[in-house]
Amino acid sequence: MQRREFGKLLGAAAIAPVFTPLGPFGPAERRAWSLVADVAECCSCEIPCSCNFGRPETDRACHGSRLIRIREGQLDGAPLAGINFVVTFHMGQWTRIYIDDSMSQSQSATLERLLPVAFAGFDRGARIKERVPLTVQGGAGTLRFSVPDSTVEMRLLPGLGGEPIRVSGLPNPAYQEYVQYESVVHTHAGPDATWSYVGTNGFQSVMRANG
Repeated sequence: MQRREFGKLLGAAAIAPVFTPLGPFGPAERRAWSLVADVAECCSCEIPCSCNFGRPETDRACHGSRLIRIREGQLDGAPLAGINFVVTFHMGQWTRIYIDDSMSQSQSATLERLLPVAFAGFDRGARIKERVPLTVQGGAGTLRFSVPDSTVEMRLLPGLGGEPIRVSGLPNPAYQEYVQYESVVHTHAGPDATWSYVGTNGFQSVMRANG
């Protein structure tokens, strides 16, 4: 599957109504949900990543790691606040989903039910879903997150007058309040692939979606 097609399907899955939430691998289970989440990601693309602007490249691999921390929301009445996980991916090929092992078993069970409806593309492509230690550290203009196989450290890319570069109107509900970053460390070492990137695209954003 080309990255352009895969990216469009991921966006559609996040905003589709409850009876038609489609991922790239088939229909998801019917459930009512809504969420607000903080998103942070680095990938192997140059700055800015054309995928995030709805114009993915199709001639090279895109490797990324995305941190998702849900602030608020519900799935059939079950609360989603405090659910945290990382998705490491080769876009259009596979994902590996790392679930914060500090979450309760109840939160993990709720996430398992949420993934096929709110994150259908990531879920259907998952080669593994496992509970692991997840660390997140932030400073002035920096963010670092890691799981045993993947580590990301990013820093703000300064704009005019040293101010953050903010982008609005991107064609995906996961890219609201988008702020441009660049990778300082972006590594992965697992059974599917190994990579290491510096100076590539990074961002922080807010995801607001429901179905």
